[in-house]
Amino acid sequence: MTPEEIAKLPYRPCVGVMLINADGHVFVGQRLDNETPAWQMPQGGVDEGEAPRDAALRELWEETGVTADKAEIIAETDGWLPYDLPHDIVPRIWKGRYRGQEQKWFLLRFNGQDSDVNIATDHPEFSEWRWLPANELVANIVPFKRDVYTRVLNAFADHL
Repeated sequence: MTPEEIAKLPYRPCVGVMLINADGHVFVGQRLDNETPAWQMPQGGVDEGEAPRDAALRELWEETGVTADKAEIIAETDGWLPYDLPHDIVPRIWKGRYRGQEQKWFLLRFNGQDSDVNIATDHPEFSEWRWLPANELVANIVPFKRDVYTRVLNAFADHL
């Protein structure tokens, strides 16, 4: 695909979850489908007719095993934060239908125990997980997502 063709593609509607523990550290998972370090927070597409808040809780459960009763929504971004995929990835992901994602982010406080986290889900996305200090988050994320992660941290700064 040419850069011009990619620029005409829409963004995929998506939610992201910044899950923080009692120490204020952020949940990150190492993506299964990446050979190089590719840590990220839980995220995923919004289903047709699904409210973003419901999608965030669903994605949290699908990717981490954390149920809604173990997390409290503290804040959400005012708007949607877009990011573009690297051009070489666009044709391989989502059948080349999207240029990237437009995300609504939610900040959740984890009220459970580490034993409540289970990344061995029906459709696992992570090979391992950890709690990461918020100030180390951006440096550990794949480069093309660093700008959106910086914007998420800025949006939730008053709560971290």
